[in-house]
Amino acid sequence: QVQLAESGGGLVQAGGSLRLSCAGSGRTFSNYNMGWFRQAPGEEREFVAFVSESGVVTYYADSVKGRFTISRDNAKNTVYLQVNSLRPGKSAIYYCNGANGRAEIFASWGRGTQVTSSS
Repeated sequence: QVQLAESGGGLVQAGGSLRLSCAGSGRTFSNYNMGWFRQAPGEEREFVAFVSESGVVTYYADSVKGRFTISRDNAKNTVYLQVNSLRPGKSAIYYCNGANGRAEIFASWGRGTQVTSSS
């Protein structure tokens, strides 16, 4: 099992940007495809972005395509999510997890990092 710790969230103005980080420890991080997911208040957790083990393959949910960028640095056991052009009044907790397509693979989640944009 890989232990995951998300960071980098905060409150930003609409249209602003943040860089989220997910630090992995435990089993070999670079062996796993990774993903970002998010959960807004009162809603189900949803897929946001995927990156392959090597970092070569990426894809995104339609709602964030063109605004978010996922990347990874296997030497640092870290996955990133660059979040740009945040829409006004949006709030969600962002999580990372191993990914099988658009689904998570680890049963255990980290604490996530809160991202909120002003109205």
